[in-house]
Amino acid sequence: MKYRKFLGILFVLALTLAACAPAPAATQPVTEPATEEPSLPPPTEAPAETATGEAPATEAPAETATVGVPVTGAATVEVSESADFGPILVDGQGMSLYLFTNDTQDSGTSTCVDDCAAEWPPLTTDGDPVAGEGVDAALLGTITRDDGSTQVTYNGWPLYYFADDAAAGDTNGQGVGDVWFLVTPAGEAVP
Repeated sequence: MKYRKFLGILFVLALTLAACAPAPAATQPVTEPATEEPSLPPPTEAPAETATGEAPATEAPAETATVGVPVTGAATVEVSESADFGPILVDGQGMSLYLFTNDTQDSGTSTCVDDCAAEWPPLTTDGDPVAGEGVDAALLGTITRDDGSTQVTYNGWPLYYFADDAAAGDTNGQGVGDVWFLVTPAGEAVP
């Protein structure tokens, strides 16, 4: 009887172990692909700390403004401080904007076309222009040019670039021919 009891215990123990054992492996051999450790880029050094103990700020690459390239999306008009002329209107990239006194304020048309528009490209927009810092949104508007593009206006004056302004902050068009002028935040010609 003790022998039977012992066999019963062994049987129960064998069943318990069998239930806890991992499932048998698949009948097909499993081959694992050879793996190499991924190569990691070399570590980069953190920027040196300044005298205040803070890491210097990293600057994003400057965007290059291109005069006369049609705007994709809504054009932004902002105010920038010119060292020579005080606060003036600029586009979203900091390029100076001008008015043409041969245009008639609030006429809804631009008289600068063809060769003139090549030298003085209009500020165009797709959609309503956006008033940036310091700009009175109520003074922003648009007109439709002869070619069907939409030109931004400010205080009724169509806005233009000057082709000889190569970088943000350039004001080479101020006073040209005594008819081209930078624009104040009030929408007037800079004297």
